[in-house]
Amino acid sequence: MNATQANKDNLEKLIAIYQPLLKSFIRKRVRHTEDVEDILQDVFYQLVKTVETAVNPIEQTAAWLYRVTRNTIINRGKKKQEEELPASRLDDEGFLSEEPSEILFAGAGEPATPEMEYLRSLVWQELEAALSELPPEQREAFEQMELNGLPAKEVAQIAGVPLATLLSRKRSAVMHLRKRLKALYEDILSY
Repeated sequence: MNATQANKDNLEKLIAIYQPLLKSFIRKRVRHTEDVEDILQDVFYQLVKTVETAVNPIEQTAAWLYRVTRNTIINRGKKKQEEELPASRLDDEGFLSEEPSEILFAGAGEPATPEMEYLRSLVWQELEAALSELPPEQREAFEQMELNGLPAKEVAQIAGVPLATLLSRKRSAVMHLRKRLKALYEDILSY
């Protein structure tokens, strides 16, 4: 076994060990479940990047992971405070009356207006176009985990890649999609 393979194996072991612990740590400090997943993914991405590029190895892995996690939570909180929610779809008290996901993905029991159907089809078209711009590995990672709901470990096994590689691919896909679909998201909020 060469050094690169040993590093990949060690990374997979670290992720397997610390993923549930860090997830619990984050959940206690963050309100939204999607933020928990994003923060966890950011932390493991930083771990992979640090291990692959650092000259000196991380000496106290647990302490390093928790420090990076805490800093990521703090930075995300600061960033969210700086972002202002555009005035749109406000109720009488000035609160957003619907979440964007509620606008786009109404339940089956709710009547679908022609406008909502058009808006949904537009979003799916834009998402498909943005996904087609991704390298096949990133697209597959995103689609399997986010659209098909498969667990990361299972997708990594199917793809025949280490878990760390899969998480890196998904993170790259998410970053591209966020940038690419930002204007559409803002348009939906102002709808």
